[in-house]
Amino acid sequence: MAEADRIRWRCRRGMRELDELLLNFFEREYHRSTDSEQLAFVRLLEYSDQAMLEILMQRMVPTEPDIAHVAAKIRRAIVPSA
Repeated sequence: MAEADRIRWRCRRGMRELDELLLNFFEREYHRSTDSEQLAFVRLLEYSDQAMLEILMQRMVPTEPDIAHVAAKIRRAIVPSA
């Protein structure tokens, strides 16, 4: 399995909100992101679902600035549904 396929698989969390946020970012922005942003995204995927949701909903601020940066980038990648 290719690395990109493994990362995409890890975006599937079983929580609809997280699945939509993570897969949307992965499909639209991940490959255009810098190496450090990609690494931060992969590290974010190591967080628990609850912690990740709290960060992405801005109810918790991560201690790592690069994680905070990629979380903001994920939020900006949201595409409104029609």
